[in-house]
Amino acid sequence: MTAAHTAPARVAVLGGTGFIGRVLGARLLAQGVEVVSLARKAPAVPAPGRFVAFDLSADSPADLTALLDRERIDTVVNAAGGMWGLTDEQMYQANVVLTERLIEAVGAMAAPARLVHLGTVHEYGMAPIGVSQRESDPAAPVMEYGKLKLAATEAVVRAIEAGRLKGVSLRLGNVVGAGQPGHSLLGVMAAKLDDARRAGGTAQLSLQPLTAQRDFVDLTDTLDAVLLAATARDLPPVINVGTGAASSARLLVELLIEESGVPAEITEVPAPDGAGPETEWQQMDITVAREQLGWEPRRSLREAVRDLWQAQVSASQQ
Repeated sequence: MTAAHTAPARVAVLGGTGFIGRVLGARLLAQGVEVVSLARKAPAVPAPGRFVAFDLSADSPADLTALLDRERIDTVVNAAGGMWGLTDEQMYQANVVLTERLIEAVGAMAAPARLVHLGTVHEYGMAPIGVSQRESDPAAPVMEYGKLKLAATEAVVRAIEAGRLKGVSLRLGNVVGAGQPGHSLLGVMAAKLDDARRAGGTAQLSLQPLTAQRDFVDLTDTLDAVLLAATARDLPPVINVGTGAASSARLLVELLIEESGVPAEITEVPAPDGAGPETEWQQMDITVAREQLGWEPRRSLREAVRDLWQAQVSASQQ
């Protein structure tokens, strides 16, 4: 049964300058929602809504409570976190400490806001080929990032179950779309293809076999799910957001090359020992999202990659 929905009026987006947070803020603004974007430092390109510099991994929960109360925030989306280029300790601060302090801050509000926490499929770890991972399945992450994101989600769930917090944690698949981080596989490939496009040459791409099978999901579809979760009530504490199907990273790269129209030469490099679909399979069961959120993916991975490429070209022309 789909949950009832009540539109938020004032939303704070933590990580409002990031890949997901920035586009989410813009979508909310377009719907007439007042948005406060929070991040550690002001971005070069203005963030949606009103920007406030705030570092919850260093600043106090009480200061955030005061800010949220002052802004009369009724919904908080936690799109913050960190993985690339960080030490384990920095990842711990950016993911676990930040989330624990956020829970404390929201719980202390005069009228506590609803929290939508963005988790990740990496919290599950890998599964046997063909298995779809459900919210109720045991989580056994193998990456340090996945372990830390799981700890953050578990903190959110504990607070919800104890009645200290109202909200939900969304376990997002591998999100693909416009503004893809430049350090991600697709971000790196898009930059190389764009360099070749501008030079009028052929892109030289060195790739491992990329046989890992992962649950990739379109950014626009992901935002739809986040917006539904921000307005819905009486949801289970954890909901998967993916396509419900595993695809190879190699397929995504090939789609990107096709969409770019740039000539490319691919050089195969050996994969690490133990790599391959037998040890790198992730596919989420999205039944709960369909039944409780009224959400399901509508866009293809080709459309997601097309958006990524168009945004890459647009950014390089500015």
